[in-house]
Amino acid sequence: MWSTLIRQFRHYLKLERSLSENSIEAYSLDVQKLADFAEKEFPQKSLLELELEHLRRFVNTLASLEISAYTQARIISGIKAFYRFLMYEDRIKEDPAQLLEAPKLGRKLPDTLSYPEIEQLLEAIPLGEPEGHRNRSILEMLYSSGLRVSELVELKKSQVFTEIGFLKVVGKGSKERLVPIGKDALRYLKIYQELVRVHQTPAKGHEEYVFLNRQGQKLTRVMIFLIIKKTAEQAGIKKNISPHTFRHSFATHLIEGGADLRAVQEMLGHESITTTEIYTHLDRDYLRQVLSEFHPRK
Repeated sequence: MWSTLIRQFRHYLKLERSLSENSIEAYSLDVQKLADFAEKEFPQKSLLELELEHLRRFVNTLASLEISAYTQARIISGIKAFYRFLMYEDRIKEDPAQLLEAPKLGRKLPDTLSYPEIEQLLEAIPLGEPEGHRNRSILEMLYSSGLRVSELVELKKSQVFTEIGFLKVVGKGSKERLVPIGKDALRYLKIYQELVRVHQTPAKGHEEYVFLNRQGQKLTRVMIFLIIKKTAEQAGIKKNISPHTFRHSFATHLIEGGADLRAVQEMLGHESITTTEIYTHLDRDYLRQVLSEFHPRK
């Protein structure tokens, strides 16, 4: 029964919730963890008979295994989504996961790069190498538009409006938004398109993707991570950075410059303003730093 329901759950997440394959896979694995636990600890109970106390036992076991609070919270989120699906399908009359509590999470401020570090990183890309202009265009775009790495690798030529300086981005839940792209990012994108991309033969089915690898296929998320890691080493930057670091830096620098929070929310594609508000905390730290450095009565 577990395997059948998990398969149906995957279809629900894809068709009804429009989640990405990565999210669907993560949710499915979370439910599989509960299935393995229940089959071992409560073999006399069917899936549809599990109650809140059984789910709490599962959560307590996660804590005893020293799984981080963030991972616990993610697993519990997957379990809650699964039981909402069961309610949606009228498989159960009451949701036992409704009162299941996740561990308290401190709001961790994301790592960012300063503007000089961004410049240092971009200037470290060797433009004389075959992928140099492509990589410069990728990093310029990540920082200029605050894209998620998944949005960047899926970006198609039809989504780039160079004449007005905007991208039509397809974000989480297949939601579209328009995002401005900076002049430098546009300039390097044009160089890449006219000097590199135009001479590549795209693989079948990959003709419309903006960024391609040597085989003419769209880039993967892992490839973007590797490009950034290598560039950071070349630039001598010791911070542990990722594609998301550029997104955080984009938002932070906008807030520091006085940008409206709602505008930043729209550009990032955040569903809730609460998610965007984390950058106001970063801004306060920046203001304290300015006060400390420049105020005559510091």
